[in-house]
Amino acid sequence: MKILLDECVPKDLQQSFPNHSCSTVPKAGLAGKKNGELLKLAEQAGFDLIITVDQGLRYQQNLTGRKLAVLIVMAKSNKLADLLSHVQACMEALRSIRPGEVVLVG
Repeated sequence: MKILLDECVPKDLQQSFPNHSCSTVPKAGLAGKKNGELLKLAEQAGFDLIITVDQGLRYQQNLTGRKLAVLIVMAKSNKLADLLSHVQACMEALRSIRPGEVVLVG
């Protein structure tokens, strides 16, 4: 699976998904893009999933018909230490998440 980490997620989290192609928004050349544009460009770049801690994304964007899925990590903060405790739940969600879905973990 080709995974994109949102700007609000520490780049070091990508090491937690070694069996997937994982990149960050800045590394993909998408830094500073608003959510709607970011989702569109991420899809065009071939990403299957975006991981974020932005809980508002599920209310702000309609994902119906999208090729991209969104995984929202409901952590105490966006610090790496707080996110690492949710990696196992993220891995489980990756097995069943489908394009156009928003899944919450944590």
